[in-house]
Amino acid sequence: MKYLHVVEREGRYVSELRESDVPVPQGEEVLVRVAASGLNRADLSQIAGRYPPPLGESDILGLEVSGTIDGSDHRVCALLAGGGHAEYVAAPQGQVFPAPPQLDLVAAAGIPEAFLTTFANLVVEGGLAAGARVLIHAGASGVGLAAIQVAKLLGAYVAATTRTSEKLAALTAAGADLAIHGAPRVVPEIEQQWGRDAVDIVLDPIGAATLPGDLAVLAPGGRIICIATMGGRGPPLDLSLLMRKRARLIGSVLRARSRAEKAALVRRFCGEILPAFQTGALRVMVDSVLPPTRAADAFQRLRDNRNAGKVLIDWRGQPAPV
Repeated sequence: MKYLHVVEREGRYVSELRESDVPVPQGEEVLVRVAASGLNRADLSQIAGRYPPPLGESDILGLEVSGTIDGSDHRVCALLAGGGHAEYVAAPQGQVFPAPPQLDLVAAAGIPEAFLTTFANLVVEGGLAAGARVLIHAGASGVGLAAIQVAKLLGAYVAATTRTSEKLAALTAAGADLAIHGAPRVVPEIEQQWGRDAVDIVLDPIGAATLPGDLAVLAPGGRIICIATMGGRGPPLDLSLLMRKRARLIGSVLRARSRAEKAALVRRFCGEILPAFQTGALRVMVDSVLPPTRAADAFQRLRDNRNAGKVLIDWRGQPAPV
C-alpha cells in the first residue's frame, strides 16, 4: 500500500508516497480501506518530532479516516492514534463507527478527531448543559467549528475567537453568537455582551496567550479546558483569582487515552451526537480536499493557518494494490 511520508525543510513541507505492506489487523482491530484522511495540528507536531505516537501504535501520520471495511461496502469512520494517512489502516474496532449515510464519504473523514475531541472535552470533561455560556478559541479550526456546532446543538450560548478577520464569517456560519477577532478583544467584548464573570466553559487550544483572559471572564465554578499550547506553555496565572472563582483548570488530550477509554467515548458519541449528522443539525465544514500527491500543500495550508475548517486527503483515486 501507499502511505504519506512528510518532512519539514526550512519552514516548508515535502511529502512523498512510500510503499509498505498492508497492515494485518491484530486482536480487536479491523482493516479499513481509506477513502479520506483528515489533517490535524497533531500531525504537524509529530513531523516536528514533538508528538510521537503512543507505544505500540503506527508511526505513520494520521489520526482520523473515513472508508470502508475491507472486502465490504460498509461505510465507516475511525478515530486513530496513528496510521491514517495511508491507503489502508488497521483500526481498533471500538474506535470505528458508521459514517452518516447522507454525508459524502470524504467529508466524513472530518468527523472523528474534531467531533470526538469536542465531545470528550465540552461534554465529558466540561459537563456542558443547555443554557451554558461557552468560549471557544481558534474557532475556525476543525475542532473549533465542531465545538461551536456541538455547543449550539446542546443549547449553549457560544463566543468564538479567530485571529484572522476573514474567518469571522465561518464562526457565524457554524452558529457562534459572538464572533471575536483576536484574543485581546475577548474580555471587553464578552463583558459588553454577556456581562462580567459570564463564561461557564472555555475550550482553549492556545495556552499562555489566552489563559489570563479566560480566567478574567470565567464565571464562579467555571471550567477552563486546555487541549493544546499553540500560544505557549507557560502562562502567567493569577492563583488568587483562580481560587476566588473556584475555577477548575483541566488539561486534556485525546490521542494518549487508552483504546478502552476511546471506545467508551465513541459509544457515547454514537448515541448522543452522531445522529445529528443525519438530520443536518451537524455538518463537517470542509476547507479543502487534496489528493495524496499534493499532501505537502495540504500540510502547508494547515501550518500557515489559511484553513477555515477541515483539510482532507482524498485517497479514492489511488489504484488498489495488487
